[in-house]
Amino acid sequence: MNQLEHIVAFVRVAELGSYTRAAETLDISRSRVSRQVMALEGALGARLIQRTTRRLHLTEAGERYLVRAQGVLQALEEADAEVGQGTSDVRGRLRVNGPMSFGTRYLAPLVAQFMQAHPALEVRLDLNDRRVDLLEEGYDVAIRIGSLPDSSLVARRLTRCRLLFCASPEYLAVHGEPRSVKALADHHCLRYRSGQHSADWQIATQSLTVSGPLESNNGDVLTHAAEAGLGIAQQPSFLITESIASGRLVPILTHEPTVRLDVHALYPARRYLPAKVERFIDLLTEAWGDPPVWEQNIGLSPITQQ
Repeated sequence: MNQLEHIVAFVRVAELGSYTRAAETLDISRSRVSRQVMALEGALGARLIQRTTRRLHLTEAGERYLVRAQGVLQALEEADAEVGQGTSDVRGRLRVNGPMSFGTRYLAPLVAQFMQAHPALEVRLDLNDRRVDLLEEGYDVAIRIGSLPDSSLVARRLTRCRLLFCASPEYLAVHGEPRSVKALADHHCLRYRSGQHSADWQIATQSLTVSGPLESNNGDVLTHAAEAGLGIAQQPSFLITESIASGRLVPILTHEPTVRLDVHALYPARRYLPAKVERFIDLLTEAWGDPPVWEQNIGLSPITQQ
Protein backbone atom coordinates (compact mmCIF):
# COMPACT_ATOMS: atom_id res chain seq x y z
CA MET A 1 0.00 0.00 0.00
CA ASN A 2 1.04 3.63 -0.52
CA GLN A 3 1.05 4.55 3.15
CA LEU A 4 2.05 8.16 2.52
CA GLU A 5 -1.08 8.76 0.43
CA HIS A 6 -3.16 7.15 3.15
CA ILE A 7 -1.56 9.33 5.81
CA VAL A 8 -2.29 12.44 3.73
CA ALA A 9 -5.92 11.37 3.37
CA PHE A 10 -6.25 10.81 7.11
CA VAL A 11 -4.70 14.19 7.97
CA ARG A 12 -6.99 16.04 5.56
CA VAL A 13 -10.09 14.29 6.96
CA ALA A 14 -8.99 15.01 10.51
CA GLU A 15 -8.20 18.67 9.81
CA LEU A 16 -11.38 19.35 7.85
CA GLY A 17 -13.71 17.13 9.85
CA SER A 18 -15.23 15.81 6.65
CA TYR A 19 -14.52 13.09 4.09
CA THR A 20 -16.25 15.14 1.41
CA ARG A 21 -14.19 18.28 2.00
CA ALA A 22 -11.01 16.22 2.20
CA ALA A 23 -11.84 14.62 -1.14
CA GLU A 24 -12.36 18.06 -2.70
CA THR A 25 -8.97 19.35 -1.55
CA LEU A 26 -7.25 16.16 -2.73
CA ASP A 27 -9.17 16.02 -6.03
CA ILE A 28 -10.19 12.41 -5.53
CA SER A 29 -13.52 10.74 -4.80
CA ARG A 30 -14.98 10.58 -1.31
CA SER A 31 -15.07 6.79 -1.49
CA ARG A 32 -11.36 6.67 -2.27
CA VAL A 33 -10.58 8.87 0.72
CA SER A 34 -12.64 6.57 2.91
CA ARG A 35 -10.84 3.50 1.58
CA GLN A 36 -7.44 5.10 2.19
CA VAL A 37 -8.26 5.93 5.80
CA MET A 38 -9.62 2.44 6.40
CA ALA A 39 -6.50 0.93 4.83
CA LEU A 40 -4.32 3.02 7.15
CA GLU A 41 -6.33 1.89 10.16
CA GLY A 42 -5.98 -1.72 9.01
CA ALA A 43 -2.22 -1.39 8.65
CA LEU A 44 -1.92 0.20 12.08
CA GLY A 45 -4.36 -2.16 13.73
CA ALA A 46 -6.13 0.76 15.40
CA ARG A 47 -9.25 2.82 14.85
CA LEU A 48 -8.28 6.45 14.17
CA ILE A 49 -11.65 8.02 13.34
CA GLN A 50 -14.95 7.24 14.99
CA ARG A 51 -17.75 7.60 12.46
CA THR A 52 -21.41 8.27 13.24
CA THR A 53 -24.34 9.18 11.01
CA ARG A 54 -24.03 12.88 11.86
CA ARG A 55 -20.34 13.57 12.49
CA LEU A 56 -16.92 12.09 12.97
CA HIS A 57 -14.33 12.55 15.65
CA LEU A 58 -10.84 11.28 16.35
CA THR A 59 -10.24 8.47 18.75
CA GLU A 60 -7.51 8.87 21.36
CA ALA A 61 -5.16 6.93 19.08
CA GLY A 62 -6.23 9.13 16.16
CA GLU A 63 -5.42 12.33 18.05
CA ARG A 64 -1.93 11.05 18.89
CA TYR A 65 -1.34 9.84 15.35
CA LEU A 66 -2.54 13.13 13.84
CA VAL A 67 0.09 15.15 15.70
CA ARG A 68 2.87 12.85 14.54
CA ALA A 69 1.53 12.64 10.97
CA GLN A 70 1.26 16.41 10.62
CA GLY A 71 4.86 16.75 11.74
CA VAL A 72 6.02 14.14 9.24
CA LEU A 73 4.16 15.78 6.33
CA GLN A 74 5.48 19.22 7.18
CA ALA A 75 9.03 17.86 7.42
CA LEU A 76 8.67 16.22 4.02
CA GLU A 77 7.30 19.41 2.48
CA GLU A 78 10.15 21.45 3.93
CA ALA A 79 12.66 18.91 2.64
CA ASP A 80 11.14 19.13 -0.84
CA ALA A 81 11.23 22.93 -0.65
CA GLU A 82 14.85 23.00 0.50
CA VAL A 83 15.93 20.81 -2.39
CA GLY A 84 13.64 22.62 -4.83
CA GLN A 85 15.23 25.97 -4.03
CA GLY A 86 18.44 24.70 -5.58
CA THR A 87 16.85 23.66 -8.87
CA SER A 88 15.12 25.50 -11.70
CA ASP A 89 12.41 22.87 -11.99
CA VAL A 90 9.04 23.94 -10.57
CA ARG A 91 6.60 21.05 -10.54
CA GLY A 92 3.80 19.56 -8.50
CA ARG A 93 0.54 21.32 -7.69
CA LEU A 94 0.06 24.96 -6.72
CA ARG A 95 -3.23 25.84 -5.02
CA VAL A 96 -4.09 29.56 -5.17
CA ASN A 97 -7.03 31.55 -3.83
CA GLY A 98 -7.89 35.17 -4.61
CA PRO A 99 -10.73 37.71 -4.72
CA MET A 100 -13.12 37.43 -7.65
CA SER A 101 -12.96 40.72 -9.55
CA PHE A 102 -9.28 41.38 -8.85
CA GLY A 103 -8.39 37.78 -9.61
CA THR A 104 -10.13 37.79 -12.98
CA ARG A 105 -8.34 40.95 -14.08
CA TYR A 106 -4.87 40.71 -12.59
CA LEU A 107 -4.27 37.26 -11.09
CA ALA A 108 -5.55 34.86 -13.76
CA PRO A 109 -3.29 36.21 -16.56
CA LEU A 110 -0.22 35.78 -14.34
CA VAL A 111 -1.24 32.24 -13.41
CA ALA A 112 -1.33 31.42 -17.12
CA GLN A 113 2.08 33.07 -17.61
CA PHE A 114 3.54 31.10 -14.69
CA MET A 115 2.20 27.83 -16.08
CA GLN A 116 3.68 28.56 -19.48
CA ALA A 117 7.08 29.09 -17.84
CA HIS A 118 6.73 25.88 -15.79
CA PRO A 119 4.89 23.25 -17.89
CA ALA A 120 5.39 20.53 -15.25
CA LEU A 121 3.27 22.52 -12.78
CA GLU A 122 -0.44 22.00 -12.17
CA VAL A 123 -2.45 24.89 -10.73
CA ARG A 124 -5.79 25.09 -8.98
CA LEU A 125 -7.04 28.69 -8.94
CA ASP A 126 -10.17 29.46 -6.91
CA LEU A 127 -11.64 32.96 -7.01
CA ASN A 128 -14.15 34.10 -4.41
CA ASP A 129 -14.61 36.95 -1.96
CA ARG A 130 -14.85 34.93 1.24
CA ARG A 131 -12.02 34.56 3.73
CA VAL A 132 -10.80 31.02 3.17
CA ASP A 133 -8.85 29.01 5.73
CA LEU A 134 -5.61 28.15 3.94
CA LEU A 135 -4.68 25.33 6.27
CA GLU A 136 -8.08 23.68 6.41
CA GLU A 137 -8.85 24.06 2.72
CA GLY A 138 -5.41 23.13 1.45
CA TYR A 139 -4.28 26.33 -0.31
CA ASP A 140 -0.60 27.11 -0.79
CA VAL A 141 -1.12 30.87 -1.12
CA ALA A 142 -3.98 33.37 -1.00
CA ILE A 143 -4.09 36.94 -2.29
CA ARG A 144 -5.83 39.37 0.05
CA ILE A 145 -6.63 43.07 -0.25
CA GLY A 146 -7.09 45.29 2.78
CA SER A 147 -6.77 44.61 6.49
CA LEU A 148 -5.61 41.18 7.61
CA PRO A 149 -6.87 39.21 10.60
CA ASP A 150 -4.37 38.09 13.20
CA SER A 151 -3.24 34.59 12.36
CA SER A 152 -0.29 32.25 12.19
CA LEU A 153 0.01 32.85 8.46
CA VAL A 154 2.90 34.71 6.86
CA ALA A 155 1.87 37.91 5.04
CA ARG A 156 4.08 39.33 2.28
CA ARG A 157 3.09 42.72 0.92
CA LEU A 158 3.03 42.73 -2.89
CA THR A 159 1.66 46.15 -3.83
CA ARG A 160 -1.34 48.32 -2.99
CA CYS A 161 -4.44 50.00 -4.33
CA ARG A 162 -6.70 52.71 -2.94
CA LEU A 163 -10.36 53.58 -2.72
CA LEU A 164 -11.46 56.26 -5.19
CA PHE A 165 -14.68 58.19 -5.64
CA CYS A 166 -15.93 58.19 -9.21
CA ALA A 167 -18.98 58.96 -11.33
CA SER A 168 -19.88 59.14 -15.00
CA PRO A 169 -19.65 62.44 -16.89
CA GLU A 170 -23.40 62.18 -17.53
CA TYR A 171 -24.21 61.90 -13.82
CA LEU A 172 -21.99 64.87 -12.96
CA ALA A 173 -23.55 66.96 -15.74
CA VAL A 174 -27.01 66.43 -14.26
CA HIS A 175 -26.27 66.42 -10.52
CA GLY A 176 -23.08 68.43 -10.27
CA GLU A 177 -19.76 67.39 -8.77
CA PRO A 178 -19.53 67.22 -4.96
CA ARG A 179 -16.83 69.50 -3.62
CA SER A 180 -16.50 67.85 -0.20
CA VAL A 181 -17.16 64.53 1.46
CA LYS A 182 -20.10 66.04 3.34
CA ALA A 183 -21.73 66.90 0.02
CA LEU A 184 -22.07 63.18 -0.76
CA ALA A 185 -25.16 63.19 1.48
CA ASP A 186 -26.99 64.99 -1.33
CA HIS A 187 -26.04 62.45 -4.01
CA HIS A 188 -27.04 58.97 -5.14
CA CYS A 189 -24.37 56.63 -3.77
CA LEU A 190 -23.71 53.10 -5.01
CA ARG A 191 -22.59 50.98 -2.08
CA TYR A 192 -20.58 47.80 -1.66
CA ARG A 193 -21.76 45.34 0.99
CA SER A 194 -19.94 42.16 1.97
CA GLY A 195 -22.04 39.69 3.93
CA GLN A 196 -23.35 41.37 7.05
CA HIS A 197 -20.74 44.13 6.96
CA SER A 198 -21.92 47.73 6.76
CA ALA A 199 -22.21 49.43 3.39
CA ASP A 200 -20.73 52.64 4.85
CA TRP A 201 -17.88 54.27 2.96
CA GLN A 202 -14.38 54.61 4.35
CA ILE A 203 -13.02 58.16 4.51
CA ALA A 204 -9.41 58.07 5.74
CA THR A 205 -9.74 56.69 9.29
CA GLN A 206 -13.50 57.28 9.54
CA SER A 207 -16.62 55.85 7.98
CA LEU A 208 -19.39 57.76 6.23
CA THR A 209 -23.01 56.67 6.07
CA VAL A 210 -24.45 57.29 2.61
CA SER A 211 -27.61 56.30 0.79
CA GLY A 212 -28.55 55.52 -2.77
CA PRO A 213 -30.47 53.30 -5.16
CA LEU A 214 -28.11 50.30 -5.28
CA GLU A 215 -25.90 48.18 -3.08
CA SER A 216 -24.15 44.97 -4.11
CA ASN A 217 -21.58 42.45 -2.91
CA ASN A 218 -19.78 42.69 -6.27
CA GLY A 219 -17.66 45.63 -7.35
CA ASP A 220 -18.19 45.03 -11.07
CA VAL A 221 -21.93 45.53 -10.58
CA LEU A 222 -21.29 48.92 -8.98
CA THR A 223 -18.83 49.91 -11.70
CA HIS A 224 -21.39 49.17 -14.42
CA ALA A 225 -24.04 51.12 -12.50
CA ALA A 226 -21.72 54.11 -12.11
CA GLU A 227 -20.91 54.02 -15.83
CA ALA A 228 -24.67 54.01 -16.53
CA GLY A 229 -25.04 57.26 -14.58
CA LEU A 230 -26.91 55.82 -11.61
CA GLY A 231 -24.72 57.49 -8.98
CA ILE A 232 -21.35 57.92 -7.33
CA ALA A 233 -19.28 54.87 -6.38
CA GLN A 234 -16.33 54.36 -4.07
CA GLN A 235 -14.24 51.68 -5.72
CA PRO A 236 -10.76 50.17 -5.40
CA SER A 237 -8.54 51.61 -8.10
CA PHE A 238 -7.96 48.26 -9.83
CA LEU A 239 -11.68 48.02 -10.66
CA ILE A 240 -11.99 51.34 -12.47
CA THR A 241 -8.67 51.86 -14.26
CA GLU A 242 -10.08 51.04 -17.70
CA SER A 243 -13.22 53.07 -17.07
CA ILE A 244 -11.18 56.14 -16.12
CA ALA A 245 -8.78 55.73 -19.04
CA SER A 246 -11.69 55.50 -21.49
CA GLY A 247 -13.56 58.45 -19.96
CA ARG A 248 -16.55 56.35 -18.89
CA LEU A 249 -15.83 57.34 -15.27
CA VAL A 250 -14.23 60.42 -13.76
CA PRO A 251 -12.35 60.45 -10.43
CA ILE A 252 -13.84 63.01 -8.04
CA LEU A 253 -12.90 64.38 -4.61
CA THR A 254 -9.29 63.73 -5.51
CA HIS A 255 -8.18 66.43 -3.06
CA GLU A 256 -9.49 64.35 -0.14
CA PRO A 257 -7.21 61.87 1.69
CA THR A 258 -7.50 58.41 0.14
CA VAL A 259 -7.74 55.05 1.84
CA ARG A 260 -4.85 52.75 1.03
CA LEU A 261 -5.46 49.02 0.72
CA ASP A 262 -2.39 46.80 0.73
CA VAL A 263 -2.30 43.69 -1.43
CA HIS A 264 -0.73 40.72 0.39
CA ALA A 265 0.18 37.15 -0.34
CA LEU A 266 -0.65 34.89 2.60
CA TYR A 267 0.88 31.47 3.07
CA PRO A 268 1.42 29.02 5.93
CA ALA A 269 4.47 29.60 8.08
CA ARG A 270 7.21 27.18 7.12
CA ARG A 271 10.93 27.04 7.62
CA TYR A 272 11.39 26.49 3.90
CA LEU A 273 8.97 28.13 1.48
CA PRO A 274 8.30 25.81 -1.48
CA ALA A 275 9.99 27.03 -4.65
CA LYS A 276 6.70 27.02 -6.56
CA VAL A 277 5.17 29.41 -4.01
CA GLU A 278 8.20 31.69 -3.72
CA ARG A 279 8.61 32.08 -7.47
CA PHE A 280 4.92 32.65 -8.02
CA ILE A 281 4.89 35.41 -5.42
CA ASP A 282 8.01 36.94 -6.98
CA LEU A 283 6.21 37.03 -10.34
CA LEU A 284 3.19 38.81 -8.83
CA THR A 285 5.37 41.40 -7.11
CA GLU A 286 7.32 42.17 -10.28
CA ALA A 287 4.29 42.22 -12.57
CA TRP A 288 2.06 44.42 -10.41
CA GLY A 289 4.74 46.89 -9.34
CA ASP A 290 4.48 49.77 -6.88
CA PRO A 291 2.90 52.09 -7.84
CA PRO A 292 0.75 49.33 -9.30
CA VAL A 293 0.05 48.92 -12.98
CA TRP A 294 -3.63 49.74 -12.46
CA GLU A 295 -2.79 53.23 -11.16
CA GLN A 296 -0.27 54.17 -13.82
CA ASN A 297 -1.00 56.55 -16.68
CA ILE A 298 -4.46 57.63 -15.46
CA GLY A 299 -3.45 60.88 -13.79
CA LEU A 300 -3.78 59.92 -10.13
CA SER A 301 -1.88 61.96 -7.56
CA PRO A 302 0.38 60.28 -4.98
CA ILE A 303 -1.32 58.67 -1.99
CA THR A 304 -1.82 61.21 0.80
CA GLN A 305 -3.17 58.85 3.45
CA GLN A 306 -1.56 55.58 4.48
